[in-house]
Amino acid sequence: MSPPPQPTIVQSGAGQELHAFGDVLTVMVAGERTANTLAVMFDTTPPGGGPPPHVHSREDELFLVVEGRISFCVEGHWTEVTAGGAVYLPRGTAHSYRNVGAGPSRQWILTTPSGFEHCFARCAEEFARAGGPDMARITGILRDQGIELVAPSPA
Repeated sequence: MSPPPQPTIVQSGAGQELHAFGDVLTVMVAGERTANTLAVMFDTTPPGGGPPPHVHSREDELFLVVEGRISFCVEGHWTEVTAGGAVYLPRGTAHSYRNVGAGPSRQWILTTPSGFEHCFARCAEEFARAGGPDMARITGILRDQGIELVAPSPA
């Protein structure tokens, strides 16, 4: 049984910074603080970057775009979202995104329940390995979290 939710204040720059897939994901509130009901992360993606198309079976995601131009592919349809925009993706939704701007994009990512932050941390460890990541291991880490990679959608 997980401990009860804990009031949490995290100042800017104080989260756990993780590097994987070309992104920097800063975990601001991990599931251990929310009785595993929620994780709050801040994502910075370089121009042209973004995750491969995938489906989460365990968590819903909410993206709140803070800076830049991000094109989201949801169930095969691409839509550009700029600062102030929001994207909600319930579990089971095939999706991806790409930073289509000239500079880094920044967005909040909230997942319910939590757990994705630990999956990303495991991927970050794999990306930090000498010689680079073993993509078969990455695929296994994602699968352990209930995330399946899917065929890419046309741009």
